Amino acid sequence: MDQLHRNIQKLIELMGFNDFSVSLEPESNRFLIFINDGDFLKNFLPNFVADFDYVVKLMAKKIGVEMVVVDINNYRRERENLILELARAAARKATATKQEVALPTMNAYERRLVHVELASHPDIKTESAGEGRDRYVAVKPIE
Repeated sequence: MDQLHRNIQKLIELMGFNDFSVSLEPESNRFLIFINDGDFLKNFLPNFVADFDYVVKLMAKKIGVEMVVVDINNYRRERENLILELARAAARKATATKQEVALPTMNAYERRLVHVELASHPDIKTESAGEGRDRYVAVKPIE
């Protein structure tokens, strides 16, 4: 992991960023990266996180590291919290109205977060629906 840590720092330097920090949460293999670069990242953060995560996973695979997660400027953590709150709100709405609530389209990881979060609710069930990039989670009340 030390080698991957150094490689990530070098990659960020080569990208032209000067004010940044890279730290590792060893228990989750999550690299926390903070880049202080003003407005550039605000405009491109979602795509930048996805692309950078892809490159880091390729580098990790090359040196034999199986699982690694990259979080830049807490984007992933904030997104996860938003999705979990959205899931809880959909569960409340589905139980109150006794109608299915469809969440927005999500990637597989985000859909899994919803399923895991709502698995403990005895009065609702969740299902993934749709095809390809249009897959979403439907929250349904149990009658």
